[in-house]
Amino acid sequence: MKIKIGFGILVFFALMALAGPLLIGADPAATSDDGLQGPSAEHWLGTTQTGQDILTQIVYGARISMGVGVLSAVIANLLAILVGLVGGYFGGAVDEVLSVLTNIFLVLPALPLIIVLAGYLPQRGVGSVAVVIAVTGWAWGARVLRAQTLSIRRRDFVQAARASGEGPLRIIFFEIMPVLLPVIATSFLATVVAAILAEAGLSFLGLADLSTVSWGSMLYFAQNGQALLIGAWWWFIPPGLCIALIGTGLALVNFGIDEIANPRLRTIKVKAPRKART
Repeated sequence: MKIKIGFGILVFFALMALAGPLLIGADPAATSDDGLQGPSAEHWLGTTQTGQDILTQIVYGARISMGVGVLSAVIANLLAILVGLVGGYFGGAVDEVLSVLTNIFLVLPALPLIIVLAGYLPQRGVGSVAVVIAVTGWAWGARVLRAQTLSIRRRDFVQAARASGEGPLRIIFFEIMPVLLPVIATSFLATVVAAILAEAGLSFLGLADLSTVSWGSMLYFAQNGQALLIGAWWWFIPPGLCIALIGTGLALVNFGIDEIANPRLRTIKVKAPRKART
């Protein structure tokens, strides 16, 4: 049930990001004289201080926020797979060097490091922000995959593949990695959530590309426009609610994958005993 609800939420936001801008067709940066108008028939979610339509910005912002999250997760998980599986399989000096590198990134505080790196970016586009988030978020996934690989490499099917003459890279990516797909999937989804939150945080602090509309940049301009003080709740609640909902959807799918991969986590339904007939 969890995975169905979570998947439904993700499909809704994915359709919003892909098809929403085509259906709406309006410019999210277009201004009007209807500044700070609450939800109405003309503007379903109200307008900003300069008359920009909130609903249009929400729809266009989904593409940027989710794009940064997915791109960051792809880069981070590729690094985690490469470092974790290679280090866990080969062991020895290779594992020691990669473990030291992983530990360095694990002990570094992620959010301050993201802020520092983003502050020095010459161009703060979507790709640059995604790379910064990925570079600071791959280490914990690599640590988990390394531990799993250390256990799997001693199993019979790996020993049989080695005895049959298969090369190390083929064993790593065609024998070991398929067994770790549930772990990789949960790591990917968790990284997407963290990346979306990190992008929103960077935009809120003014360290991302504010020329593009994202849920984080909407919160930035709402804060600068003192939306909370003037009671313009429709300006900051929708983007914050979208971030919370997509995080919830990803978490539910993640929990569902965990239950499928590990049957011990499944909820067992106990039927009440029937009463004997008298």
